[in-house]
Amino acid sequence: MASAAAHGKGLLLKADNIANAFRDEIQRSLATRQKAPTLVGILSTSQSPSRYYAEFTKKQCEALGVNFVLKETGAALNKDNAEREELAEGEGVEEAIIDANDDDSVDGIMVYYPIFGVQQDQYLQQVVSPLKDVEGLHFKFHYNLYHNIRFVQPKALISSVAPTDIPPQPADDSPPEGTVKSILPCTPLAIVKCLEHIGVYNKILPYGDRAYGRTVTVINRSEVVGRPLAALLANDGARVFSVDVDSIQEYTKRPKSTDSPSFAKYHPRHIVHPSTLSLQECLGLSDVVISAVPNADYKVKTEWLKDGCVAMNVAAEKNFEKDVREKVSKPAGLFI
Repeated sequence: MASAAAHGKGLLLKADNIANAFRDEIQRSLATRQKAPTLVGILSTSQSPSRYYAEFTKKQCEALGVNFVLKETGAALNKDNAEREELAEGEGVEEAIIDANDDDSVDGIMVYYPIFGVQQDQYLQQVVSPLKDVEGLHFKFHYNLYHNIRFVQPKALISSVAPTDIPPQPADDSPPEGTVKSILPCTPLAIVKCLEHIGVYNKILPYGDRAYGRTVTVINRSEVVGRPLAALLANDGARVFSVDVDSIQEYTKRPKSTDSPSFAKYHPRHIVHPSTLSLQECLGLSDVVISAVPNADYKVKTEWLKDGCVAMNVAAEKNFEKDVREKVSKPAGLFI
């Protein structure tokens, strides 16, 4: 780190180093259990990225001490059945999910998307039991995320109605008695954990407001990464610019209302406004810039970035220009 600073470049942080602390935490937690949990991964597509992700999941589970079972259906089986008629993409995937839901030995379910496309995949995400959803893709968890409901009573996950007896928000991230943490989608949560690690979140501030005073631009508004991430950051107190192909929105946190009885039962949570600012103006204001654009040709202009900002590349492709570390080095920025 000192060497990077001496050469006038922003520090380059790899997410693996940040993840190690959470791996250690998981292993300590598993050591207290009498039985290791079982995660079922359901692979029903021939797409190589999905298979790679399944193999990565298996490797990580084995390293942590989690039992991992890969259930292959549909086109995922074609590689081993060259002599018979090929199976279709997604064939048998819903049945595999239902079987895992009904299997008492299964603690968690992970389905490797995309399979059919956005709408049908969203349907499959609702077939997964919320009691076994480890990815936070079920509507129950989406509702909680966007309403800033951080802890839930397990019985609420199997109710057909939205919760009304919402547990009060505690002073820290420890679940109140009788509740569990609501599951969050993994990629947005990982980004938040990275920002906590590097000090973007201020631990002196109350839990739930530790991103207060920070301005963040999130380039991508997908339902998988960009929109839930913007909501998470705004719910933690940040001012967030959500940038998509055709618009820019601003996410801010609405304070808890004491005047309106209709809002009194809700937690303070984000609200969304249209923004009249340009991308260049948003970047010039932002302490943190997060880009998750799945396009190798897309680049965030270094000259538009605020001196000393934190730049985070979430896309598989490099969304920042090569000289980004020169910009974030002034005075003490980071590139992740």
